Amino acid sequence: MTVQLDFLRHGETELGGGLRGSLDDPLTASGWQQMDQAVAVASGWQGIVSSPLQRCARFAEHLAEQRGLPIEYNADLRELHFGEWEGKHPRDLMLTQADELGRFWADPYGYTPPGAEPMRDFAARIDAGLRVLHEAHAGQRLLVVSHAGVMRLLLARARGMKPATLLQVVVGYAELARLKYDPQQGLSEVMG
Repeated sequence: MTVQLDFLRHGETELGGGLRGSLDDPLTASGWQQMDQAVAVASGWQGIVSSPLQRCARFAEHLAEQRGLPIEYNADLRELHFGEWEGKHPRDLMLTQADELGRFWADPYGYTPPGAEPMRDFAARIDAGLRVLHEAHAGQRLLVVSHAGVMRLLLARARGMKPATLLQVVVGYAELARLKYDPQQGLSEVMG
């Protein structure tokens, strides 16, 4: 039996774009509006699951209260920890670490930024989070409020892309993507 997971990326954060990773930035007013608009006509969820970082959790709590849905937090669905690159924008890294940034963009499994979480560990953490969701919610539809990196990895898998190309998947602020997950059959993207 599958679990349907509607992934919602957080909106714009107060400290802007770049590699936010494990930094715990709040949403801007625009970020809140982006997320409200993304879910305005969506419905059918039996619960909400959120990354514990406040850029996800505060909106998830707001929506859960508004819609009368149970909420839970899943730390396995946090963003990739970028190590020494945390909080930096790629345009700034291009000035000082262009070769390293290029290696990371070309093959995030083959190059780990200094002090960062290796992509294989990140993927294993997300897999553990998916298994927990499946065990607890098989047959249900959930809204999962998470991060671009998590969504890129899952969408790349669902689309049958090579692991090294996952950074080619574009996930905008407050983007909503629907996936189905079954441990035996893996991930599939639900269109429409």
